[in-house]
Amino acid sequence: MTAPVSLKKVTKRFGDVTALDATDLEVNAGEVFGIVGPSGAGKSTLLRVIDLLEAADEGGISVLGKSADPASKEADQIRLQIGMVHQKPVVLNRSVANNLAYPLMIRGWDQARIQTSVDRELKRLGLEDRRGKNARTLSGGEMQRISFSRTTIFSPKLLLLDEFAANLDPANVALLEGMVREYMDEDPSRATILVTHNLFQAKRMCDKVGLMWGGRFVETTDMEKFFQAPDDERTAAFVKGDLVY
Repeated sequence: MTAPVSLKKVTKRFGDVTALDATDLEVNAGEVFGIVGPSGAGKSTLLRVIDLLEAADEGGISVLGKSADPASKEADQIRLQIGMVHQKPVVLNRSVANNLAYPLMIRGWDQARIQTSVDRELKRLGLEDRRGKNARTLSGGEMQRISFSRTTIFSPKLLLLDEFAANLDPANVALLEGMVREYMDEDPSRATILVTHNLFQAKRMCDKVGLMWGGRFVETTDMEKFFQAPDDERTAAFVKGDLVY
């Protein structure tokens, strides 16, 4: 099976700043791949390149089995199969139900199918009584759950999470992490890439973990090895909290 994400020597520059420096990455089907590292290491830029929001300056990128170029004719079709959730909840100034329906509407689903999917999501979220409420009046945790559900309601093949549970209370963190597990369990061909500063979250959720440093990966390996017996001394220092940056 083709890896959902494959990057070979990808470089991305912003003026004089090299955000990605000949970066390699492969994420396989069925994996939750965690990315950790200091601020400015290139983690969010990497997600934006994979999401076809930024074009790489050099290197090869394959997303969902296709060469990924934001300017290509296939780019929009690839984007329709990717979902991204950011740290700050992003909700439309509409009702909760309309927020969930929006990604289905732009994909051309018929109204009956949209209604069935929205009803199911509202029930799963325990927000049936908030159906007609403006999503921007919800709590931070509720808005993030809506953001996540709106991102996964159309069953994307690839899920990108950029600090998606940061600054939330433990109950909402647990709910969101459970939603990721449900998303992955529904289809073994899916993959998730999780950027997080929370090493405990990486331990709980990830099959593999990579440490980014200076725009490239220092080490990528299985979760247990990453935390218990990493090969690179920088990884060991980062995990122990001894690495100063």
